[in-house]
Parts: sequence; structure tokens; C-alpha cells
Amino acid sequence: MIETVRYNYRLRPGAQAGRALLTEWHRCRFLWNEAVHQQKSGSRPDLKKLGKLLTEARRSSQWLRNGSQNVQQQMLRTYMQALAHSFKVKGRGRPKVKARKKTLPSLEYTTRGFSIRDSRLVLPKGVTIPVVWSRSLPSEPASVRVFQDLLGHWYASFVVQRDTEPAPDTDGVVGVDWGVTTTATATDEAHDLPYLGHRQRCAAELAKAQRRMSRRRSGKRGPQSNGYQRAKRDAARLHKKAARQTQHDSRVWAKQMVDGHQLLAVEDFKPKFLAKSTMARKAADSAIGAAKRELIDRGLRAGRKVVLVKPAYTTMTCSSCFARAKQQLELDERTFLCHCCGYTDSRDRNAAKTILAVAERGHTSVDDVRHVHPSSGSGVCAV
Repeated sequence: MIETVRYNYRLRPGAQAGRALLTEWHRCRFLWNEAVHQQKSGSRPDLKKLGKLLTEARRSSQWLRNGSQNVQQQMLRTYMQALAHSFKVKGRGRPKVKARKKTLPSLEYTTRGFSIRDSRLVLPKGVTIPVVWSRSLPSEPASVRVFQDLLGHWYASFVVQRDTEPAPDTDGVVGVDWGVTTTATATDEAHDLPYLGHRQRCAAELAKAQRRMSRRRSGKRGPQSNGYQRAKRDAARLHKKAARQTQHDSRVWAKQMVDGHQLLAVEDFKPKFLAKSTMARKAADSAIGAAKRELIDRGLRAGRKVVLVKPAYTTMTCSSCFARAKQQLELDERTFLCHCCGYTDSRDRNAAKTILAVAERGHTSVDDVRHVHPSSGSGVCAV
């Protein structure tokens, strides 16, 4: 199966190349802001009109002519795509002005605007940048996005096509229940993803960097000082280090789960509400949503059967007899006890087994496979 993916690599631009990239970004940012102005003024230009305006602007401005026409045209295409999504995609707003100090640089080049020579990325106007090739490209790239993160590091994201073959079949099945104390609880304890707390280990150093930011902040008026910018980069560096460690652990765990199981029953958990709870910091550090996406994506690429089960009543339902407790378990109750059949297990482990049982029966909800207990005549068990 052929799929289109992105391969990201670190760039090591020199001082001159770095200045050239930033200058190119300011030109593209100017064009984006001009397109926003044209839209707000009521002219409602389409891509054809914006292309004519770009041609006239390049004819009259030496500053724009010094930049690449390829990346400037691509910026206008990106604007029109964002404008179209604002009308079609729910929750998308209209494109806004890109502020100089609040927007990170991002440049898009098509096949006619870049090349790879001697393991270097060659961009228009003689810009050559060394690339850290952590892995080889599976095919010729169709386009590349050069962007900078908050730490000032440059990256290249190549759009390529790769051929993925399904993984060898296996007989394993597993259910996954998401949590905070343990990020992912599987039906088998050996396949759990524990909460390792990478950000918690650097909490003292991170708090020190954040206090330094607070002291150096000059308020809402005027630009921030260079000292504040350095303190901001130090705090961002610690955040990114912890996030990378968490991402690496999630990828390793997801690969092991996919390689050893043919059926992946995953709780369709939405961790967004945790941001408003007392567990917000710990939930953000565990990155439940990222681990879930990684597991689902890897499972689909490997040809596994991935079933998303609704989280409703999975904690209250017995995985042995499917009897449901009348009252919801409190957070401090970590042991599940079924008063109908006497089955007892860890709260999260029982939920993972319930999720797996629902998926094995070809359903996505506990209500679809409610078990009717012979003695009580219903699937609800008194507590």
C-alpha cells in the first residue's frame, strides 16, 4: 500500500543561510498580511487575482524580487486553502495577520523550488543548508516545508511516498484503557505504559526558568528584552526535552503493541476535559492523546484490526459477567468488585478487559453487549 507521509529532519544552517531564511519569511509574511487586508477590505480576491497582485508587486519592488517566486506563490496558495477551510471546517476562523514576533517562520517549496545535492538542501537564491539525515528518504520528495521552532532550531519536512507492507499475522488480542497514574493499562500487565513523569523530574529547573521569565517581563507595553527572550528559550528547551522523552516512550510502546497483537481494542478517550481538572499538569505530561494517535496510526499501517470502544460504563461493568454496578466508582476506589459473580480485579485492568470483550463481540459500546444475569433478570447489579 502506497501512503503519503512527512519525513522530518534537522537543519544546520549557517549564519548567512539563517539570515536568508528569515528574510524570505518576512517577504512571505508580508504577502500573507496583504492577502488578509484584501479580504477584509471587501475585494475578496481569489488565487488568480492574488497571483496578478504578486506579479505587479514583484515588478515594482526590488525587495520582493530578491526573494523566491516559488515560495511566495506557495504562501498565497496556503492562504487560500486556510480561507476555504474557514468556511467548510467547523471551528476554523478566518486567516489572521501574522505578527512579526508572535509567528514562527514556515516556508513551503515545491519540486521546482528546491533540490538535494551532496546531502544538502539547496533552496533558491543560492541558499545551501546541511541536513542531518537521521534516515534515508523512501522516494523523491514532492515538496518540503522549512520551519523554525521556538528554540530557534530549523527543520525540513519532506512530503514523500512509501510502500507499507502489512505486518505478519499474530494471534494476540489486547484491550487498552487510558488513565493518568498509568497512562495506558492493557489486559496484560506486561504491556502497560506507565506514567514516567519526565516533566516532573525537571520541575525544579523548569520553575526556576519560569521565575526568571516573570522577573524579566516588561509588561504589555513595548517589546520584551533580550534577557526575557533567553529565559523564554530556556523554559521552552526544558518543555521540549520532556515532550520528546514522552513521545519516544509512546512510540516504543505502540510498536510493541502492534507487533504482538492482531486485534487492538482501544478506549475512545477524549482527554480534553482533563485540562480543566486538578490532574491537568500530570495529564499533559503523560500525553494520552499523542499515545492514542500513535497506537491507532501504527495499527492501521500494519494492517491490524483497530476497534475504538466508547468509554461509557467501561469502569462500572464487570468483564466476567457484564453486570453493571448501580453507582459509579469514586477515584480513590482502585479495586473493582462485582457483587453478582464475585469477580475482583484492578479497576483499570477490568476496564481494559471489558473494552476487549466488547471489541471481540463486534461492537463499540458496552450497551450493545449487556449481559442479563440469570438470577436478577437484568444487567444491573446492586452495590
